[in-house]
Amino acid sequence: MAHAARSRQRVATIVGKVEFREGEGILLEIRIGEAEVNLTRADATLSWIDGDCRGQAAMPLSDFRRYVSEGAIRFARQQFQPGSLPPVFTLDR
Repeated sequence: MAHAARSRQRVATIVGKVEFREGEGILLEIRIGEAEVNLTRADATLSWIDGDCRGQAAMPLSDFRRYVSEGAIRFARQQFQPGSLPPVFTLDR
């Protein structure tokens, strides 16, 4: 029996420049504001609402970790020092 990838979902705030690439296209910037973050062992998916439009972006965990450590993505109860990883990176096994 195959097991589904486990994930953790949190709400974060985009406060700086966070970019993603759709396929082989150009880099697109995620707007400043609240976003839902869904983390798996493979990647991070960010979802947001901008007016009447919904946006969604997937990125490698290494990119997501860099944005968090740089302070461009913040979590509501940030209990860690800049440059370290938040507890949200502890995934269920």
